[in-house]
Amino acid sequence: MLRYVVKRLGSLILSLAVASLVIFTLIEVAPGDPASFMLGINAQPETLAALRAELGLDQGKVARYFAWVGGMLRGDFGTSYTYRTPVSEMVAQRIGVSLPLALYALLVSTLIAVPAGIYAAARRAQAGDLAVMGATQLGVAVPNFWFAMMLVLVFAIQIRWFPAGGFPGWDEGFWRGLHALTLPAIALALPQAAILTRVMRSALLDVMGEDFMRTARAKGLSARQTLWRHGLRNAMIPVLTILGLQLSFLFAGTIIIEQVFYLPGLGRLIFQSISARDLIVVESVVMLVVFAVIMINFLVDLAYVAIDPRLRART
Repeated sequence: MLRYVVKRLGSLILSLAVASLVIFTLIEVAPGDPASFMLGINAQPETLAALRAELGLDQGKVARYFAWVGGMLRGDFGTSYTYRTPVSEMVAQRIGVSLPLALYALLVSTLIAVPAGIYAAARRAQAGDLAVMGATQLGVAVPNFWFAMMLVLVFAIQIRWFPAGGFPGWDEGFWRGLHALTLPAIALALPQAAILTRVMRSALLDVMGEDFMRTARAKGLSARQTLWRHGLRNAMIPVLTILGLQLSFLFAGTIIIEQVFYLPGLGRLIFQSISARDLIVVESVVMLVVFAVIMINFLVDLAYVAIDPRLRART
């Protein structure tokens, strides 16, 4: 087990190193100069050079890369060119929206998908199964921003149960903040719930054909008892894989949803920083998101070993 954890940690560190190099390279080769953007096209060359020196843009790319990585390892993510505010403070303010939104969406997705997948698997090739599979096909095909606009049209404009956008802040109360995140969470969750439902159904159908399931039935257990006592746990590994990937996607893929609902989260911060050519914010926030994605996958790998004793034997 320890050997497996050490190997996965080595893979995690290597992935982070490669990701940091790729992020820095892609952002640095993007057209445009942050100093020119901030001062405008009519800026004097001397003023432009002074601002570039102040921002550290006059250094070589290699030196800037190692300065950036070294700063992140110390917990220093630099200072925003545009807002003249430490990036760590901006992230701390925005993460209180993006992380609860991602977790809320994952909870909604799981609450929809697991019962729907079990229902479809228990009624294979029947009307209920066909209805669930048809709904999941629609959920996979339709993008989440379309769901977001429809939810706003119905529940915010017509019925007026939820706000159309904005976030009051957690200082205004937990339930008020949760209320503001409900429509964005549902919009994020629906496509993911469709995928998870199909995986849950497929995994259960595979498990239901195994010999140990037939043995359980032969011992006198009903189909429902066999499904709940023996089928679900053995079907959870592929489901757990998708859950880990979904949390990564939900955490990293909120840019469009936060734009639609005007939420002050990390996704909106990335969008605004790209528009303003605020390179240090874009590099640092994207790297933090990548770190979260890689860490989630690492924890999912450890969960595999905890759930499946066959994997523990191999490690």
